[in-house]
Amino acid sequence: MERAEQGPEAGPIRFEYRDVCVQGDHGPIIEHFSAVVPAKGLTVIVGSSGAGKTTLVRLLNRLDDPDEGTVLFEGRDVRDYDVLELRRRVQSVGQLPVTFPGSVADNVGGKTADLLTRVGLDPMLADREADRLSVGEAQRMALARSLALSPDVLALDEPTSALDMANKTEIERLIRELADSGLTVVMVSHDPRHADLADYVVEVQPLKKEEP
Repeated sequence: MERAEQGPEAGPIRFEYRDVCVQGDHGPIIEHFSAVVPAKGLTVIVGSSGAGKTTLVRLLNRLDDPDEGTVLFEGRDVRDYDVLELRRRVQSVGQLPVTFPGSVADNVGGKTADLLTRVGLDPMLADREADRLSVGEAQRMALARSLALSPDVLALDEPTSALDMANKTEIERLIRELADSGLTVVMVSHDPRHADLADYVVEVQPLKKEEP
């Protein structure tokens, strides 16, 4: 059974995991997991490799579904939402930024210059081919593309793990600013430093394997 911890005075709840179980190809990944994600600030899901952190964040917008238990979004089972509406409101950004064919502007859409500025990119990059960006620039572009949909939640899976220290620091600063702006941010991390960056922490312990 995983153990969840978080800070006090969480306030309004955005998500709730209720007794969630997820089975993998070789046995259970998550068993009887319960925790809440506050609507305010940055929640970081921490734990060792293999503890099910990525699976937990994928449950938030139904990239995966639990085998047992329930995930609630604003008090309502995520399975009761239209999946396209849910994924517009709960935007996912992975550890390796995805670029689509075309320019940065083609990838971002919307008010490109404003969005690029918001994520710390020079608006002059709008006409550059997206596949010519550095990894750090591409990660910021992926965040801008998500923000173009005006989501309520950003669900981030190890968003700094592929970056060098300079880019990692800049993305961490940006994530903190987005959370402070009123956006609900949920971030998976194996980096213990990110617990200090968070407003709330959910700690996930790996399942104990039964002795043969």
